[in-house]
Amino acid sequence: MDSPTVLRRRLGSELRKMRDGKGLTGAHIAKQLGWSESKVSRIESGKSPLSDKDAKLLLAMYGVQDAQEIRQFTALVRKSRQPGWWHAFGDALPDWFRAYVGFESDASQIRTYQNELVPGLLQTEDYARAVIRSMNAELSVDEIERRATARIQRQDILTREHPPRVWAILNESVVRRVIGSPAIMQAQLKHIAEVAETHPNVTVQILPFDAGAHASMGYSFLILSFDDIPGSVAYSEGPTSATYMDRPADLNRHEEIFQQLMASATRPEKSVAWMKEIADGHRHER
Repeated sequence: MDSPTVLRRRLGSELRKMRDGKGLTGAHIAKQLGWSESKVSRIESGKSPLSDKDAKLLLAMYGVQDAQEIRQFTALVRKSRQPGWWHAFGDALPDWFRAYVGFESDASQIRTYQNELVPGLLQTEDYARAVIRSMNAELSVDEIERRATARIQRQDILTREHPPRVWAILNESVVRRVIGSPAIMQAQLKHIAEVAETHPNVTVQILPFDAGAHASMGYSFLILSFDDIPGSVAYSEGPTSATYMDRPADLNRHEEIFQQLMASATRPEKSVAWMKEIADGHRHER
């Protein structure tokens, strides 16, 4: 399964390898083609779509002359410009979030630490609606429903033929804070426990309050990795924008933080049992 987002990244990676193989710099390519250096960088990082014309210019620069190889490459370029399933939801997904959905749909491993919210891949519909409503008071009922539907559809990756390995670490506040109602929270926590118990590719830990200060105070993030694309992507988001980080220094730091959180969090099997206990407590709050 190749989303347009990940396919662009794969094509960019191949172009970067070709350039490196010729001993050329991005600045040299930009000068020869009359482009800006940022255009070369964005193409190689997969952040910008690639036109057929630009693809052929780059292949010529790198000495690719085989007609079949050029046709195969440009066919992938065209495929990378096709909209993903999430485009059918239009404005239900903000533009800045669509790139993330593309990465998520092709990731082989997704690791996340969440300070306040259940990750979208583990949310129930009622919980999703309550979160979307609380964070977007201006939305109509129909708009809330469309966003919730899109969020739930993302969860299809957990049961596909080759699902990603998901490791979620949740701050204790995530399972303690009542979102929507005690009944919604009870169902949500039972759902997380059930997914963790029945899906061998999903692991969940709770970071307890008594773990004290930690390396990701006030900061939620994800690390997405891919089987056939070098490197990972670290991701964090705010109310109106998102940050993607793929520099080695940034990725190494996020890897270190996640390892520290894993060590401080309650063991997975104990976390699931604890979540069930908290769910029972929400039942009594009705």
